Amino acid sequence: MNSKATHDCNGIPYPVYSKGIVTLCASVDGAKPAGSVFHLKIEATGNDARLPLPGQFLMLRSEKSQALLARPISVFHAEETKHGVETSFLILLKGQGTKELCSLEADDKVELLGPLGNVFPKPDKPGKVLIAGGGIGVAPVAGFAESLPEKSYDFIASFKSGSYGLNNLKADKLTITTDDGSVGIKGMVTAAIDAEKIKEGGYTAVYACGPAPMLNYIKSVSEEAGVQCWISMEARMACGVGVCLGCVIPTTKGNLRCCKDGPVFDSKILSFPKPAPSRIKATNGNPDLSVSIKGVKFQNPLIGSSGTFGFGTEYASVFDVNRLGGIASKGLTLEPRQGNSGIRVWETPSGLMNSIGLQNPGIPHFIEHELPEMMALKPVAIANLSGSSLDTYVEGAKLLEKTDVPVIELNISCPNVSAGGAAFGMSCSSANTVVSAVRAVTKKPLWVKLTPQSPELNAVALQCIEAGADAISLCNSFQGVAIDVESGRPVFDKVKAGFGGPAVRPIAVRLIYELYEAIQSLPEEKRVPIVAIGGIAKWSDVIEFVMAGATAVEVGTNTFANPLTMIECIDGMTEYMKRKGISNLSEIRGIAHRKD
Repeated sequence: MNSKATHDCNGIPYPVYSKGIVTLCASVDGAKPAGSVFHLKIEATGNDARLPLPGQFLMLRSEKSQALLARPISVFHAEETKHGVETSFLILLKGQGTKELCSLEADDKVELLGPLGNVFPKPDKPGKVLIAGGGIGVAPVAGFAESLPEKSYDFIASFKSGSYGLNNLKADKLTITTDDGSVGIKGMVTAAIDAEKIKEGGYTAVYACGPAPMLNYIKSVSEEAGVQCWISMEARMACGVGVCLGCVIPTTKGNLRCCKDGPVFDSKILSFPKPAPSRIKATNGNPDLSVSIKGVKFQNPLIGSSGTFGFGTEYASVFDVNRLGGIASKGLTLEPRQGNSGIRVWETPSGLMNSIGLQNPGIPHFIEHELPEMMALKPVAIANLSGSSLDTYVEGAKLLEKTDVPVIELNISCPNVSAGGAAFGMSCSSANTVVSAVRAVTKKPLWVKLTPQSPELNAVALQCIEAGADAISLCNSFQGVAIDVESGRPVFDKVKAGFGGPAVRPIAVRLIYELYEAIQSLPEEKRVPIVAIGGIAKWSDVIEFVMAGATAVEVGTNTFANPLTMIECIDGMTEYMKRKGISNLSEIRGIAHRKD
């Protein structure tokens, strides 16, 4: 490839990585619900400006984005300007990445990679063509329609409600369908076209983009009518240039890359597998978020995690802590501790490292001063018990047994202490020893908090259950190392430190998933609940852990980033359960393990 070339031998522009300036970002009139679709215009200037062709897309990422990946967005319209190229996009507000793009303002900078992908082939036969777009899929086919002669095509636009993106069309016949009948014909695309109508229309080709069921239908009726059909597909993407192989589309020619071999494909090589049915069965009851663990009822499964929520009162002026299900105290030892020396917290791009070292006032002080304040709050108080030796664990448990604290969480997993802590949770024998010893001196519900560092984690958990654990909390911080590149020295005095935050969540979900299966293999009377910990930042994270098998969750690091995390999770879960018709979390607990 000539380093100075801007287009390949077919006239398709080579992609470039550049930055553009937002010239417009506004919600689109006619889209329902209002504010669900945005019109974004970005101007690129200089030598890196490329005029995309119909059917192509760009990878877009706000310069101030918190998302890791750019988002593939199809080109709606593009034109050359005095200084470069202005490209327009229609963006459906769906997740974090599109939310950021829809929140841009004039003069904001956007990282651009593109133009990418192939193009819609121009009709190779004289005559009229049919173009169909569904929902946000209207954008690329409307952009393609602009490249065709006026009235050389008929256009079908299908929406759930309302309509948008049709202002630049010069179709011979424009047909709009809406599921709710708010615009045009009431119904889906099936109400506007079938094989007979394609034949009667004398169309020489069909072009389509939209949701998979619609595309499957368009493919079927076009092929039945014997007419060439081109379909623009979409897939989750990472690179956009064909190297990661994350966006492949199964075809009769093998797995083809949506970003490089597509997004436009000949319909004859495509197949649309029937989507798997949802495992969630609606009961239409009022959502009940309460859960019970060993007879202790929590009004919801959200618990402030030990070490990140103090004793509950510290956040009382920030939000209504009484809405939480529970609060796990700061890790407690028999004697007061001052914790570790040196730097104690270190931020990473997607998590927080810490080396606190269990600084705490000691159990006697806790019982006299902090516990009464915890017990005065509505959430279930949980005493997190740690120690430096077997004797200190036992003596601490004896003191807590004499109090009214409803639950003891036995911490044999702290990664930031030299003795005790995670050392007890690393092997089956040591875990069994400490749990048995504590179990012998307390009748309170006993949760055991485990470390993900154990090479035999599930076996350790099962040994804890055998020794008397009423629940397993998993998982405490992962271990990491940070190095100061200016000095060449480890950041932390103890070198290794605990690491938590959003980055660990997929790993934590795996651990919960595997532990749930291990526990389910036990006789029913020996099974205990799991309290999940690890990178929870939003309500869907909680639901994911529940579907993996958790009964409750503890939220830690993200409270520092957003003190309202747990409240937002409670509200989000309530709305989700209402929307899905879920009356109780037990209806979806462990649902990911079903074999259907």
